[in-house]
Amino acid sequence: MVSTEYERKIAARFAGFDQDGNGYIDREDFNAATKAVLAEFGTPARSDKGQSLYIGAEAFWQGMAGIADRDGDQRITREEFVGGAVKRLRDNPDRFAEIARPFLHAALAVADTDGDGAATVDEAVRVLKALGVPADVAAAAAGTLDADADGRIGEAEVVSAFARYFTVPE
Repeated sequence: MVSTEYERKIAARFAGFDQDGNGYIDREDFNAATKAVLAEFGTPARSDKGQSLYIGAEAFWQGMAGIADRDGDQRITREEFVGGAVKRLRDNPDRFAEIARPFLHAALAVADTDGDGAATVDEAVRVLKALGVPADVAAAAAGTLDADADGRIGEAEVVSAFARYFTVPE
């Protein structure tokens, strides 16, 4: 895959983070994502799970800003996102997984309504839809996450798939 094709694919991922569609990613986009997931599962923001999700979102924002916010204005433009991903994550998708892990871990805990340590495929669909993913795409993605077809999706599966999707390795 040529670099420009890689950059085009990364740029397409930008909208997944720009929750409010204002043309840049900022802390409020991460807060909006957190609020949407909590609302979907009826989880209070002040609960342990709610607080963990907010803390995870802040850690994710800080990690992403450290990678991509080149001008330090606390906003990541599409160009900064593409540049940050291409220059810093392409050769090290595990780095992206590590900055996303606290948020993903907490989102999985919110979605795990029976407390068994994993989300069901349906719960994963609910999370993805809350984050703005169209229903058909959410269903397909969640089904793919359940690689062993046991109906359960654990943290390792989520973190790995998330990193692959957003770093688009060649």
